[in-house]
Amino acid sequence: MPLALSDLRVWDGHTDSLSDPDWIVRIEGERIVEVGPDPLFSAGCRVVSLPNQVVLPGLIDAHIHISLDPTVSDPLQQERLAPLERMQAMQARALAMIRAGITTARDLGGGVGLELELRDRIARGDCPGPRLLCAGQPLTSPGGHCHFWGGEAAGLQEIHAVVDRQIERGSNWIKVMATGGVFTKGTKPWKPQFSQAELSAIVVRAREQGREVAAHCHGTQGIANAVEAGVRTIEHCSFAGETGFGTDFDPAVVARIVSQRAWVSPTVNLGWARRIEKDGEPTEFFRRMSRTLGELRSAGARFVASTDAGIPGVAHDRLAKGLAAFQRYSGLTPVEVLRTATSGAAEALGIAAETGSLRPGLSADLMVVAGDPLRDLSLLEKPSLVIARGQEVASAA
Repeated sequence: MPLALSDLRVWDGHTDSLSDPDWIVRIEGERIVEVGPDPLFSAGCRVVSLPNQVVLPGLIDAHIHISLDPTVSDPLQQERLAPLERMQAMQARALAMIRAGITTARDLGGGVGLELELRDRIARGDCPGPRLLCAGQPLTSPGGHCHFWGGEAAGLQEIHAVVDRQIERGSNWIKVMATGGVFTKGTKPWKPQFSQAELSAIVVRAREQGREVAAHCHGTQGIANAVEAGVRTIEHCSFAGETGFGTDFDPAVVARIVSQRAWVSPTVNLGWARRIEKDGEPTEFFRRMSRTLGELRSAGARFVASTDAGIPGVAHDRLAKGLAAFQRYSGLTPVEVLRTATSGAAEALGIAAETGSLRPGLSADLMVVAGDPLRDLSLLEKPSLVIARGQEVASAA
C-alpha cells in the first residue's frame, strides 16, 4: 500500500524556507510520487500523521571508509581481521548510518573490496544501509599514503593498470592520493605524490570508462595539480604546509578551484568540533581552517558534506555533528550546509536524478525531525523517522 506522510512541513533540498504546514509526501514502492498540500495525495494510502515535524531529503556523506573501525588507530591491524568479522562490523556501521538519516554515502578507499560487496548486498536488500558509491583501492605512489590497500603505481602503465583494475571490480569512482596523508608513516601531507601530468592521465583514463575522480589533497601544490588535472572533487583541501593545515593558503589556487568548478569535500567531522575552542578561546587550528573555508566560501567554491568517517575517532553515524562543526568553520548558514549534504552532494556525485531532493520521481530517501533544521542543525541528530528507498527504518532517537 502507498504511504503518505501527512500534517508536516517540507524542505525539498533546494529552497531557503520550509513549506506551509500540513503538506503531504506520498510514496509508492521506492519512489516519491507526490509532494504538496493537496489532501487528495493521501487517497488509498496508509497515512502517518507527523504534526509539527519537518521532512527533508536523507543525508549524504561524500567521504567515508566503511571498512575502517574508528576505534582502531592502526590500519594494518584492521587488515588482519577475518573477512567475515570485518563484514559483520561493516554491516553494523551501515545500519547505524541509515538509522541516523544517512541514506547515501561515497566510500573512498578500501583494500580487499569488502565495501563493494557490502554495496551490492545493500542494493539487493540483503541488509539495511545507505546507498553506497565506492572507489575501491586508491591510487598512490610506491610507499605513499594508504599504500597498504594495494593501489601503488609508478609511471603511466602502472597508473592505467590500477585504474582499470578498479573499473573491472565495479568501482563507481576512482580515488587518487594526490598528496601524502596524516596516518601513513613516511608520507607528508603537504608533499605531492603525483605530477599534474600523471593526475591528468588518471582523469582521462577514468572518464574514458565513465568514472569521475576524487583526489585526496592536503598540500597546496597537490591541490593545484588536481584542479588543473580536472578532478571532480577535492578531498580535504586543507592547504597544508609543513607547519600544519591552513598554513599555506593560496588565493590563486582558490580562484582556479572556482573557475574549474571543482567541488570541495572538506571532511569536517565531529573531531573538528572538539578543536574550536580551548580555555574559552578559539584555537589556532580553528583560526586557520575557518579562514581557509571562509575564503573558499567567499570566492564561490562549491562544497559537499563529508566526514572521512572510519578514521580514528570519527564514527560513521555522526554526520550531523560534522555538519554543525562545518557551519562554525565555514560561516555558511544552516540551510546552505544542508544543501551540501543533500541536493548539492547529489549533484557533485552525479546522482541528482536519483536522490538528494524531495521531488516526484526520485528515490524515497528522507528523514523527519521535530523542529526546524534550517535554523538548528542539531535537530538532525535525532530523527523521528528515516525512510530509505521507500523502506521505513528505525530511527536513531
